[in-house]
Amino acid sequence: MTELALAPDTAPHPPAVILQLLDKLGLPYRICHDQPSLPSAQRLQAVLLDDAVGALLVLYPQNQLLDLNRLTELTGRQLVAVKPDRLERMLGKHNLKTLPGLPPLTSSPCLYDERLLDVPSLYIASGQPGVLLELASDTFKSLLSKASAARFGEPLSNIHLNLDRPDDDRAEITQAVQAFTARRIQQRLEETIEIPPLPETAQKIIKLRVDPDATVDDITGVVETDPALAAQVVSWAASPYYAAPGKIRSVEDAIVRVLGFDLVINLALGKTLSLPKDQPQHATPYWQQAIYSAAVIEGLTRAIPRAQRPEAGLSYLAGLLHNFGYLVLAHVFPPHFSLICRHLEVNPHLSHSYIEQHLLGISREQIGAWLMRYWDMPEELVSALRFQHDPEYTGAHAAYPNLVCLSVSLLRNRGIGAGPQNEIPQSLFDNLGISREKAEDAVSKVLAAEVALRELAAQFHPAH
Repeated sequence: MTELALAPDTAPHPPAVILQLLDKLGLPYRICHDQPSLPSAQRLQAVLLDDAVGALLVLYPQNQLLDLNRLTELTGRQLVAVKPDRLERMLGKHNLKTLPGLPPLTSSPCLYDERLLDVPSLYIASGQPGVLLELASDTFKSLLSKASAARFGEPLSNIHLNLDRPDDDRAEITQAVQAFTARRIQQRLEETIEIPPLPETAQKIIKLRVDPDATVDDITGVVETDPALAAQVVSWAASPYYAAPGKIRSVEDAIVRVLGFDLVINLALGKTLSLPKDQPQHATPYWQQAIYSAAVIEGLTRAIPRAQRPEAGLSYLAGLLHNFGYLVLAHVFPPHFSLICRHLEVNPHLSHSYIEQHLLGISREQIGAWLMRYWDMPEELVSALRFQHDPEYTGAHAAYPNLVCLSVSLLRNRGIGAGPQNEIPQSLFDNLGISREKAEDAVSKVLAAEVALRELAAQFHPAH
């Protein structure tokens, strides 16, 4: 018998087309709220893939990673995620916002991982965000009579993330490089993976940053020797987001009145690695994500009690560069970066760390932090990149990775950035000395300035 677990007058319900389908099939089900405590082994992940042959509905539990290489071996097909606009059109015809994992709803063939049925019941997206359908596994099995079963998912329990062992990074990066190199590597890591040199201008600026006797005249002189950087510094300082009073008349004016040392460092670093031509569908553009994160960190830093407040410039820089490892992966592993992008598209329930660990043996955080250290960037920045996905991190310079973790999580829960939305642990707020309310307020203020922030991102990298 169908049971409604939601209050009928106040809570959202599954779309009418889904309820009509289940009633027509005579299937018992229960409607329930989506909540983090529901076990991932019982959460059904549905993804629609296609190629020249046609579409294929693929179903697997959320405690697995969908491995496209194994699908190719199984099917002989090079399947990728259906383009977002096409999927939206298909769902829109039935007033659905998300893809339900119900094979009778689509005319496409269906393939499911047989371990999906190893649990007593399954939680299935209803087509309405936040609302799930719970079906007994035996009941759901009746929907799979025309579907094919196989084993193609990689259990997450087999993927061992390195979130907090930075001493292992060098060995793991070396191993990952060797795995993608035909000959045995004898040279030093730096030569092997062709780490890009830090631009001369950026080197000079960083040296000035750690020089206690450096003056504004010193940094102004360095910036003015690089015409492209000088133009960008003035352009950024004059952007609507900063709303600086009066005209920005010179590089010195831009640095002293608006940007400061650290933002100028980032502008210099931004010229080092170009954005990859490929990227995951549905991804927030790289610089937009970077600037939103930095802006949220700026607001969070102001809300932290003065006595424990980290350095504002470095915090902002950590936000801007937090995803720098993404660019490094694209630079170091170009043939395999597209494969990472395709796997990100078909595993929206997972953090990118699982996918990168599975495919490469390392994560963007490991290689990004390693490069920052190789470039002699401040240790605060190295920690910020390396430990940004560990909300419990309390080691050296913890405020910086904690701020990045909080800002990225807050933005993701507002639909900006990729990866699953998760409950943010109270301990993260407590460690930073900031209330949940003040943190949410900081995000709201940033999103209120969305137009100006997008203009800022466009100025930073006009081509993207």
